[in-house]
Amino acid sequence: MEKSKGSIIALAGSAILATCLFGASAHADNNKAAKRAAVIDYWTPARRAAAQPRDMVIDHRGLGYLRRADGSLQPHGHQVEAGAQGKPTPMAKPGSGGDDTENPVISSLNPNGITIGTAYEFSAVVTDNVGRRSVSFSISKNGGLPQSFTPTNSGGDTWTISLSGFTDGDWSWQVDAKDTAKRGGNTATASASFTVDTAGGGGGGGGTGDTVTNAMWTGGGDVQLATGRLFYEMPSNPRRKRWAGYVCSGTVVTDGATGRSVILTASHCVYDDANNAFARNVLFIPDQHHTNGTGTDSNCGNDPIGCWVADFGVVDVNWANGQFPGNKAWDYAFYVVSDSGAHQPGFTSAPNALDAAVNEMTIDFTEPAIDDGADGAGTADFTHGMGYSYSDDPYFMYCAEDMTTEGSDNWWLPSCDLSGGSSGGPWFQPLNEANGTGPVISVNSWGYTTSPGMAGPILNGTSAQCVFDAAIVRDFPANPADGDSGYAVNCP
Repeated sequence: MEKSKGSIIALAGSAILATCLFGASAHADNNKAAKRAAVIDYWTPARRAAAQPRDMVIDHRGLGYLRRADGSLQPHGHQVEAGAQGKPTPMAKPGSGGDDTENPVISSLNPNGITIGTAYEFSAVVTDNVGRRSVSFSISKNGGLPQSFTPTNSGGDTWTISLSGFTDGDWSWQVDAKDTAKRGGNTATASASFTVDTAGGGGGGGGTGDTVTNAMWTGGGDVQLATGRLFYEMPSNPRRKRWAGYVCSGTVVTDGATGRSVILTASHCVYDDANNAFARNVLFIPDQHHTNGTGTDSNCGNDPIGCWVADFGVVDVNWANGQFPGNKAWDYAFYVVSDSGAHQPGFTSAPNALDAAVNEMTIDFTEPAIDDGADGAGTADFTHGMGYSYSDDPYFMYCAEDMTTEGSDNWWLPSCDLSGGSSGGPWFQPLNEANGTGPVISVNSWGYTTSPGMAGPILNGTSAQCVFDAAIVRDFPANPADGDSGYAVNCP
């Protein structure tokens, strides 16, 4: 059963169209070839350079954001700016301080000059002779963009908040306070620094020497050939008048079908749940790691086996009808590529069919190992997450550690620090590092704004196999409008 949303392609009316399509098949094929060629030409150097990672993150309030290449956060499906806390709750009546000119006094910042682990309770003492209007904490790593938090009054003049998920390195934090004096109140600021050392902490093998947070993959093999970078566009508003370019990762998987190849990726790289549209101008570049050009240039001939144009995407209807992060359990999807007319050759000889040009990877829809009680490489739950990070263009990157869970609907790699652009890249358990082979058990999905780690959707016991089966058999859309190239399937 199919459920349409907006302009999602549906199968209704196919019998009526049959008589019209018979005599027009050659024209339709020519039109498709022209559109595919136009997609390759579309991705000029300027457009590729402007494309942003579609990095989905959740902040401390549970709100979803797109994290851009510069670290800034773009609200996704809402209008709440990152770090905004709403109007502060006055600790006294505004203006009750009269002509007071004394600033609040901030003291006893904790942590201050110490080393902490992945979690810590931050506290500060804020006193004022007339009353406090607001208190806020902001925290940043290595001079990066700060994240703001509203602490709780834990009694008297002490303000606290518990935070977790810190990564190794140098950090700083700041306390801002305002009193209730007239003319906007008097303000005060105090800051302190601290260091994070997570060695030995955090589950999932985080304390072992086998954990890899973000490193270049040098093992080659099947996985490097089958995994590639995805360029595509999503609309900037529901009217689809303006579109913006994005990058993700994807993996060619074994489909057993004739006439098509199937790429596994994340749903947020296929369907924009905020503006209700499928991606357009989708271009897949496998093994871009070995380009002889300058990173992601516009010349498919600079890449080993060239580029392929995807015709349509397939997602679960629960992703299309929901909104991140409420729909994160369904963040798995597929692109379908024709085995003819979709390929722009590279600098080595390769078949036109994508699944013949690479060694496909197998999807495993059975339950993987989780928290097996042993640490490190060689254990059953040791998992590799891989993808094309935006910040490491054009190299193929990976993380590796023991896999845990995050809630009831996601797997979790606690220390994985792959950057934006890796979304949709594959998770392997186990991965044979000698030849780059193994079963795919999930994909890079989302993270937290203030925590390390990467979540991946659960494929076993979900609709993932049903969505995959739909990608194998669904018809190629004849001539879809921008935003309509796909199916949202209603699976059991």
